[in-house]
Amino acid sequence: MPDMEPQPPNWLHWGRKIQAIAQIGLTYAENEWDRGRYQQLHDLAEEIFITHTNAPVDRVREWFTTQPGYATPKVDVRGTCFRDGKVLLVREKSDGRWCLPGGWADVGDMPSEAAVREVLEEAGFGCVARKVIGVFDANRGGQPISAYHAFKVIFLCDLTGGVANPDHEIAEVSFFAREGLPELSANRTGPHHLAECFRHLDDPTRPTAFD
Repeated sequence: MPDMEPQPPNWLHWGRKIQAIAQIGLTYAENEWDRGRYQQLHDLAEEIFITHTNAPVDRVREWFTTQPGYATPKVDVRGTCFRDGKVLLVREKSDGRWCLPGGWADVGDMPSEAAVREVLEEAGFGCVARKVIGVFDANRGGQPISAYHAFKVIFLCDLTGGVANPDHEIAEVSFFAREGLPELSANRTGPHHLAECFRHLDDPTRPTAFD
């Protein structure tokens, strides 16, 4: 059974749903009457996010117009590499906290190739993806609020070479034992994600976890 994690607040769930309905409706509406109604829903979703996040109006509008068309979740890919029982983590410059190497998948990426690329670019290590550790709802587990709904795909990878070499977004690269994990960048890698990663290290036959 997957670990039970805190759920996002109701306003966030409702706001995302309203925004998604509005976005899809504005994409496929066949007349101005329908467009007007969907625009009202769009404006309501903006008002919900502005009220609860105190984000600037322009910022919220940017969230809602970045990906026009049918509203779908974004995909975050992460690569998990172990060496001598320790997990490879990178420290983000943006918040000074640690996470598995990874980020948003690019259009045209194969998921496993995206994870391998992120490990190389962020940490400096070559690797090959061996199995999927888990597919998680990235917006649960106490992460910071985001307008986007996202899925997180975590791969177990085998190191093939390289040395620690952080890129421009990463301040530091290191390996950590499960008993000495650093402060985590929760929206990128949560404690429950790393717990599942170590379970797969302990049991190579463990099935893929999913939400």
